[in-house]
Amino acid sequence: MAFVIDATVDIDAPADLVWQVITDFPRYGEWNSFVSECSSSLVPGEPIDMLVHLGPRPRRQREFIRSHTPGRELSYSMKRVPLGTLHSLRSHTLTPLDGDRTRYESHFELAGWLHPVVVALLGKHLQRGFAGMTSGIKDRAEFLRAN
Repeated sequence: MAFVIDATVDIDAPADLVWQVITDFPRYGEWNSFVSECSSSLVPGEPIDMLVHLGPRPRRQREFIRSHTPGRELSYSMKRVPLGTLHSLRSHTLTPLDGDRTRYESHFELAGWLHPVVVALLGKHLQRGFAGMTSGIKDRAEFLRAN
């Protein structure tokens, strides 16, 4: 059974502004305590490079874009490790709501026979990190809308 972290939050900002926050990688360090650096072309199959804060020392992480529908959805995953050892999926999904509001859905899953070890070592950091990123997206988009 996979390790899954899901979060949904309604944001008081239009979807295009929330999308701008998610894809404005050079500004991640201004609001994102989990992924402070990020770069990608957003082209499926190409890399997304991140500096991820999992505990006391940040680590460089390279994953690969799986899908990208501008303004709506972005997903990426780590390169599969041989023999089903470990694999992941991360997605951001936006749904426009009435009144220039947006529903943001964050999804992360980690699976493979080695995932229980990774979860034992990093599970709490992952939960804290994804929760922080979700609230950061909301806070940043609402701040930009107000200013």
